[in-house]
Amino acid sequence: MGTTVNKEAYRKDFHWEEDGFDVYRSCHWSAPGCHNSCGMLYYVKDGRLDHVEGDPNQPYNYGHLCMRCLNLPETVNHPDRLKYPLKRVGERGENRWERVSWDEAYDIIEENVRRIWDRYGPESICGMIGTGRNVCWQNPLVCYAAFGTPNMSFGFLSGDSCMVPRTSLSFCVCGDLPVLDASQFNEARWEHPEYVYPEVVLIWGNNVLKSNGDGFFGHWLVEMMAEGATRLIVVDPDVTWLASRAEVHIQPRPGSDGAVILAMIDVIIKEGLYDREFVDLWCYGFDELAERVSEWTPERAAEVAWVTPEEIVKASRLFAAARPGALQWGLTTDMRVNGISEAHGLMALNAICGNIEAPGGNYLARESYHMNLAYQCGYFENLDAEMRAKRIGDDMSPMHQFGLSATASSDCVLEAIETGKPYPIKMLWFQGNNTIANMGAEAPRIYEAIRSTDFNVVVDVFMTPTAVACADVVLPCGMSIERNSLRTWWTPLRAISKITQYYEAKSDEQIILDLGKRLNPEAWPYETDIDLLDARLVEGGVPYGFKELQERVYDWQPLEYNRHVKGLLRPDGQPGFNTPTGRIELYCTTLKAFGNDPLPHYEEPPESPVSTPGLFEEYPLVLTTGHRSYEFFHSEHRQLPTMREFHPDPLVDLNPEDAADLGITGGQWVWIENQRGRCRQKAHLNPGLKKGCVSAEHGWWFPEKEAASPHLFDVFDSNINNLTTMMVVGDTGYGAPYKGLLCKVYPCTPENSTVMPSVQVTERGGWAYERVEHPTMGKSIAQKANYRIERPFPTVVVNAAFERAGGCCECEAAEHAHGPVRCNTRCSMPMQGSQAPGGFEAMPIDPDGPLELDNCRIVCSACLAETYA
Repeated sequence: MGTTVNKEAYRKDFHWEEDGFDVYRSCHWSAPGCHNSCGMLYYVKDGRLDHVEGDPNQPYNYGHLCMRCLNLPETVNHPDRLKYPLKRVGERGENRWERVSWDEAYDIIEENVRRIWDRYGPESICGMIGTGRNVCWQNPLVCYAAFGTPNMSFGFLSGDSCMVPRTSLSFCVCGDLPVLDASQFNEARWEHPEYVYPEVVLIWGNNVLKSNGDGFFGHWLVEMMAEGATRLIVVDPDVTWLASRAEVHIQPRPGSDGAVILAMIDVIIKEGLYDREFVDLWCYGFDELAERVSEWTPERAAEVAWVTPEEIVKASRLFAAARPGALQWGLTTDMRVNGISEAHGLMALNAICGNIEAPGGNYLARESYHMNLAYQCGYFENLDAEMRAKRIGDDMSPMHQFGLSATASSDCVLEAIETGKPYPIKMLWFQGNNTIANMGAEAPRIYEAIRSTDFNVVVDVFMTPTAVACADVVLPCGMSIERNSLRTWWTPLRAISKITQYYEAKSDEQIILDLGKRLNPEAWPYETDIDLLDARLVEGGVPYGFKELQERVYDWQPLEYNRHVKGLLRPDGQPGFNTPTGRIELYCTTLKAFGNDPLPHYEEPPESPVSTPGLFEEYPLVLTTGHRSYEFFHSEHRQLPTMREFHPDPLVDLNPEDAADLGITGGQWVWIENQRGRCRQKAHLNPGLKKGCVSAEHGWWFPEKEAASPHLFDVFDSNINNLTTMMVVGDTGYGAPYKGLLCKVYPCTPENSTVMPSVQVTERGGWAYERVEHPTMGKSIAQKANYRIERPFPTVVVNAAFERAGGCCECEAAEHAHGPVRCNTRCSMPMQGSQAPGGFEAMPIDPDGPLELDNCRIVCSACLAETYA
């Protein structure tokens, strides 16, 4: 479809004049937020953005844009944007501010950072990152190279439940993250000579047309359906636009997906539908997987998931017969306590069908040029081993300790704020994060925590509830059109160019550079933001600088399929995948070594009709949160008249039969409630939603309402995270119950609405319930266990036979129980977000024995024995 555009009618220059406009060709990312970076044409007059168009000469999106990009001028030119640095002059929550200069704001920040360094140490500062905003490397870099802290976190996102569980587990199972190949990995796109459209795409828990998540533009699926006759299998409790066009649509009870996954694998194996050659050559642990799933018949899974066996069988046969088939998955698997195992099951299902690295299947994604433009940016270069060992949550689980976590655990950061253990957190740096409106589970609890710290800074584009609630300094951030930056994630390498200026707003890149030069000038030998970007390009081995990339706009590297056959996935150049066995690990040796289940398994959600039947009697509806819309990106865009015209109020979907039983009519305000709290949204009667289920939107606040406490833009009134919980995570430390909780729904009346949730939270201390005080890993809430994993971890032996050049950590010559070892502070294990070079060495693995790693990150077994004895 995109290739039918008359490209000659459009220019390929970076800048030209047209009909009185200056036209710039660049790529959007954020702010305002987005998970992609589409090519755009910006039409500017008198320094002001007038309108935008999609860039037909950018193969990533071929001129297609979502409504958020099409409405960009309304966002960029909005009069309520933050224009100047502000310092708080009233109490927190009063929304009283004084305009200050940038130097004054920096002085305040520097004074408080140095005070905290002196009294508590750099580790008592924590960076808070959001999702989608262009701060994936900027926030980490300022934390590690300016503040000197090892703690950069996902803004109280419990279980780090946004892509991190899938990515971390993917590195263990596949060596890289499998991404649906919609031809986006090469500039030729659909015309690449090796590319074929997938015959079937399995969409699991992902409404990609609305979310456009994780570097995947949802419209690509429509193109595959139209041009390649691609058929769909959709697993979703709701009839989405894609589900309505699916050949098979399975609607499981939220939280029960794992049972369906195991049953599909069972059908494919028992009926001999799997790709025998691929399994024999490239999969490890097939027999163990077959035995594990053998008890999960379609009948058993159907009973658990509230579906029919026939749907499971039909979907299994259709997907297995596809050559190729492909998996498109989303946050649903991350937002479960058992998310790691669900992700493992989906990877195993896809692998036994032979779809990995096949054209049109699932490509193993890596950052363009292997650049480190992600969550570990600056980590090793700026923090010594002693400081890295202080990162909060690295003792939470072996997956965190041995390099599969790129951030401080959100749950453990909350625990540190509340208890001062293992040490206090005294400063929060919010950059692209509106936590109490969006990411933070158990939002009223997060509100209390962020107000209890000594000093907080918020960097954002609008005044948010989070800023009013807790900030001492607010810095105005430039939007995408007002910044020079870089984007990979995954390909191509793209330039984001500064085209306009809004009052005194500065880009994130400029802000971190200014602070870095004040706090730690040795680590910031750059004069301008362009110098900083050039240094990132040099580190990635890009053979030119930012100015040249700006003229190019984008840069795709050559594409190779079936890299596992050609020895292109492993650091040793041998055929295979970048895993300990060199194969896709259906039986995961890394999980085994870490003391976790090495095979996919099913686990009931901690709150469900099955695991907590007593609770289900009181709260008889299954709740899933995070329902997406076309208009908004998480908590953004609520100020925009156009978006609110399309979508004025928060909506909760109910099946009409459930609504009738509850006396609820469409468009009526209703309360959604469970044992932790309540919020109100408008009832949207959706006949496509599975009966017995409720699907609620997230991210709501009301910029048109009063900013000061007790209102805070009425952020808690419609906040579904009043009902979610922190500290309840999977046995790996990943995954949390954002989807698959319990609730009840009832009409709002004057009598039950005298005290609104925002007042309840800010003035009355919220709701009384028993909080989970410590990370509760792999256990049901019903057990009410204050549980934290204890040492010793399973033994991990560093293999000394494959020493590489480079600096080694302090244990280099140490004698310990495991003998002398060497471990390189530059980890060879692939890390979430960083795409560090190398990976596991290929070596025979005893599934029941210790895992042998070369160059484990932070600590090897000797360091562990020495540091944590």
